[in-house]
Amino acid sequence: MRRHAVLCMPLVTVSVLMGAAGPAAAQSPAEVATPDAARRATGDYGQYSRMFERSAGQYWADGKAAGQWAWKPLSSTVSEISWGDPAQWPPDYAEKFVHSGEWVMLDGWRGNGTYYTLRVTKEQIGNASCGDLRTLATSGRQHYVKWDIPAQGYCLKAWGTLTEKSSGKVVQFGHTQIWSPPAPCSNPHLGAQTCIKQWESWWDDKDAPGKPITRKLDRDQLIARGHGMAFSIHQYFPKPWQADAKSYWNW
Repeated sequence: MRRHAVLCMPLVTVSVLMGAAGPAAAQSPAEVATPDAARRATGDYGQYSRMFERSAGQYWADGKAAGQWAWKPLSSTVSEISWGDPAQWPPDYAEKFVHSGEWVMLDGWRGNGTYYTLRVTKEQIGNASCGDLRTLATSGRQHYVKWDIPAQGYCLKAWGTLTEKSSGKVVQFGHTQIWSPPAPCSNPHLGAQTCIKQWESWWDDKDAPGKPITRKLDRDQLIARGHGMAFSIHQYFPKPWQADAKSYWNW
């Protein structure tokens, strides 16, 4: 979310629950959770993010609107999300995501009158503690989030490049995410909901090209089922900050 401000300078499978007693053949259908049943119980990323709807929302901090987002579907598999100031809407910034099989992939983003193409040079996936890491991919778009929400959390690590189309300038980046399964959530404006949580840490060399990448952002985002993005945002770095969704709509 909003890596444009950082970079462009204007930001597991599903667990199958088996019965504890007796062989599966002796259990009734209600006692055996199939993979399809598990997916239905946890839902998919589209149901939480609403990325294939013309959906939008506004989040507030310190008693005033702090930001706004809106999805703009471009096809049955591609959608852009814009983030910006509601008083200066629409922004020129938008991230481009592609639903491809089991994954939502990040292709890059536009802003400052150009496009920034993101390509990975290394990716890993592991458990919710970022342990048991194994290679996921070494080229192409970034694996951003699983489409079917797993019943267990998982970690994604990516390293790669951002290429500014207008100039050819290349920025090196590192991105770590931890996605947590559905859980109860609430905020002061909209009450109790069900959310998935994304924790992310973004690193790059934009300010010192060719030097080791440095940390630019650490934050949590809660995404509420049936509502969308930014239900709650808790930023930890570069400074503590919090915002909560106050309204959602379709446009």
